[in-house]
Amino acid sequence: MIFSAAEWTLALRYLRARREEGSLSIVAGFSLVGIALGVATLIIVMSVMGGFKIELLDRILGINGRLAVVSGEAGMANFDALAARLKQVPGVTATIPLVEGQGILAQNGHTQGVLVRGIRGSDTQAAQIELKQGRLSDFGDKHRVIVGRQLLDAFGLKLGDEITLISSQTIATPLGLLPRTGRFQIVGTFEIGMYEYDTRLIYMSLEAAQSFFNLPSAATMIEIRTDKNADIASLERQVVLQTGPAGVVINWERSNSGFFAVVKTQSNVLFLILTLIILVAAFNIVSSLFILVRTKTAEIGVLRTIGAGQGTIMRVFLLAGLILGGVGTFAGVILGVAFAANIETLRQWLQGLLKVDLFSAKLYFLTKLPAVVDIGTVAVVAFMALGLTLLAALYPSWRAATLDPLTALRDE
Repeated sequence: MIFSAAEWTLALRYLRARREEGSLSIVAGFSLVGIALGVATLIIVMSVMGGFKIELLDRILGINGRLAVVSGEAGMANFDALAARLKQVPGVTATIPLVEGQGILAQNGHTQGVLVRGIRGSDTQAAQIELKQGRLSDFGDKHRVIVGRQLLDAFGLKLGDEITLISSQTIATPLGLLPRTGRFQIVGTFEIGMYEYDTRLIYMSLEAAQSFFNLPSAATMIEIRTDKNADIASLERQVVLQTGPAGVVINWERSNSGFFAVVKTQSNVLFLILTLIILVAAFNIVSSLFILVRTKTAEIGVLRTIGAGQGTIMRVFLLAGLILGGVGTFAGVILGVAFAANIETLRQWLQGLLKVDLFSAKLYFLTKLPAVVDIGTVAVVAFMALGLTLLAALYPSWRAATLDPLTALRDE
């Protein structure tokens, strides 16, 4: 729809309410602010939900790799040969043998279940283990471990302290079957940014884990790192062929698909709910335009008598509604993008001001509030707001266009 210069002039003139038309400016102002807040809220929420999904997926795949070969309780005795074969598959960048098992950390009168992973020191870089404290060169000793930073803080520990780990495996003693235990020195800490891993994951050397879980010369898992752009479905089929009966191939994205489906469903529901805010604000424009039509009845009659057609009158009032919606949408986009881009800083500021934890890592898995501004989502929200504004402006604009000019002049 193309608007002429005269129609732009009239629409802008009508929106500049005079003193006696104060009710128009109030209603129009509320409409504009409502649309801006609705658009901003929708952009912020969708950015946070999108960031939450992306961040969780990156954390999970960053610590686990996209594929893995898992064995039974007895482990894989020939894991090095299998890892070498899997590394030759096109698209595979690294294969990392691991010993993984459940354990219990008993320290300072407290106990907590932990996930123990045994890994070779030469594979720590491929596994993307980055230390916040300590050095990876100190990791190779059989009695040394690295733990999550939050686990260290939760138990009041520091580098150099020794911890007691209890294995899920048992050993026969004169007193009966007792769980295996071991004393290990903390030589480093890591921080993945995902609460479940930062409080429950402990790394030790592969040899130490084999001894701790009674798996001599065996591994329970081979983690497979791949190119980011690799076709995982095709890659998985090739890995299955190479693995054969030696283990089961796990696709971590598929294993967590239920969780991410829930996140997607929540995003869609929130999108629909928050769209109602924009819808209500857009239909406030109906009130604004009806007031505008009522106050400009005489002017509409004059325009009609001097030759302005119904289409011209309708376009003038449509344009007035679109200006209100457009300004509100533009303000909402700027506010929403700025807020989403700085949401973690704002959260920290509000937490310090209110003394309240606004994003508990225990509940939301992540230690920082993520937000990813997607240009496509912003564009959809903006066009949707403008579309709702256009729909809301249609009826009052049509009513203005169908006013009888003689009746309008006589009523005034």
